[in-house]
Amino acid sequence: MSFVCDPAIAVKIRRMKERVQWQHPLIVQQGIDQTRLVLSDDQPDNPNFSFLVLGDSGAGPHKNHHPQRQIAEMMLEHISTCHFLLHTGDVVYQVGSREFYQENFIKPYQELIEGGETTPYDQMVFKFPFLPVLGNHDYYDLPLLSRLLIQLTKPLGHFLGFQQILTLGTQGSDVGDVYSRAFLDYLKLKQGKDLHHHLESYYTAQTDTGKSLLYQPGKFTRLPNRYYTFSYGGIDFFALDSNTFNTPSPLPATQEGEAFRRSLEKRRLELEREEIQLRDRFSKLRDDLPDEAEQLDDIEGKLEQIEEIKLDINKQLQARGKTVIDSEQLEWLRDRLIESWHNDKVRGRIIYFHHPPYVTEATKWNQAQTLAVRQNIRWVLDQVSQALGSLPQGLPLVNLVFNGHAHCLEYLRTGNTGYADSHLNWIVCGGSGFSLRRQRLEGAELIDEQGNIAAVSQLFVGLNGHTTKKRRPYSFLRVDVQAGCPPKFIIHPFVAERFRHQWQEYQLEPFMISH
Repeated sequence: MSFVCDPAIAVKIRRMKERVQWQHPLIVQQGIDQTRLVLSDDQPDNPNFSFLVLGDSGAGPHKNHHPQRQIAEMMLEHISTCHFLLHTGDVVYQVGSREFYQENFIKPYQELIEGGETTPYDQMVFKFPFLPVLGNHDYYDLPLLSRLLIQLTKPLGHFLGFQQILTLGTQGSDVGDVYSRAFLDYLKLKQGKDLHHHLESYYTAQTDTGKSLLYQPGKFTRLPNRYYTFSYGGIDFFALDSNTFNTPSPLPATQEGEAFRRSLEKRRLELEREEIQLRDRFSKLRDDLPDEAEQLDDIEGKLEQIEEIKLDINKQLQARGKTVIDSEQLEWLRDRLIESWHNDKVRGRIIYFHHPPYVTEATKWNQAQTLAVRQNIRWVLDQVSQALGSLPQGLPLVNLVFNGHAHCLEYLRTGNTGYADSHLNWIVCGGSGFSLRRQRLEGAELIDEQGNIAAVSQLFVGLNGHTTKKRRPYSFLRVDVQAGCPPKFIIHPFVAERFRHQWQEYQLEPFMISH
């Protein structure tokens, strides 16, 4: 059985719109753009600036160490010289539940939050701009059967090998509601005069697309929507919710399609058997012994990995008829990218979202969701390229794409894919706190259906080594943006590595990305 469930895309879209009162008459009347924010940090608009990137961080403390807190402490050294932080999703594991926000988010990042570690999750105000997107775990829920099983096994959880299940808690995300209350401007709670006053107070930034929400560190730090855009130092940033355009296409009604269906069902059964074996091993280990405690961490990560693969298989098996995708968001991205290219003040573009279209991490590179996101991002970029014609004059449509989901740090560059996502720079920053993963055995080159090299991994930092030589390098990024058009980006990878129960902090060689 699957202990977690991923709500349907149509449900995610509808519920998220309700929470921000999408296109409410008062909002339309005041000419407000609900997909745009303006970052007010009392600093001059400088083409030379820096920002931080984190992802897949939302785990709690381990028995004798806390990877997420280790990374947070390293990151704090850069706060004074950086302007904001991008988070690529999975803010809180395992199911985005409110009962884990205090331990898995607020405490690790307490220095960034007014009031520190005692702040309620739905009343956070950030001292330092924290700009996340939704990950799949921020949307996950618990089916009724899972909740009942957790409640029944809680007293004997460790002895039955169900400790990993207990980390799910007894609540889910309520289709991303907890994330929404934590980070979005939850307008659903305001009606009539209260809504009018709120809009007049906080949607005061005048932009070329209408009034926009003013993000004020230390005062009001809400996001306008689950996907949004902002500009800084001449760079346009586009934050997406990839959880609503990652549905696999239905399997073809052919002999090949039926054979693939049977192979998926067989693979799911194998995973369920492996799951039982891992839980049996888990029940025999002691968390008060350092070596065994790390084995418990690895098993917990492996169980989470199996759960995600099973969910991906289920998405493929359940796909029927016309695939439901978030066309509204994809068309919004297309139109905003085109507008960005027609704005002389913009000198570069960055997109960030959770699911990576290109990645060589062993569990994600061939998932159906990975391929679905790649297909949809290609559609957007192809549309933009067609609309712009020769306007880019050899420059990339997008300078950088940041993703999470894969628990590693990776830099890839696409080759000639035959689409408008050719020759782009893709950076996966998903190794900032949760269980790390290895690179696939097939290596650094991703081959497409025609046998061509679609992308090549230039850097991979993830789980490596075995037994006593196993290394766990957790990571985050600092990005320095330089003046000029087109701009140059200097990427600084920072690593906190766990090896033989000790931490070692270091910086990898920076690398530059230009056109």
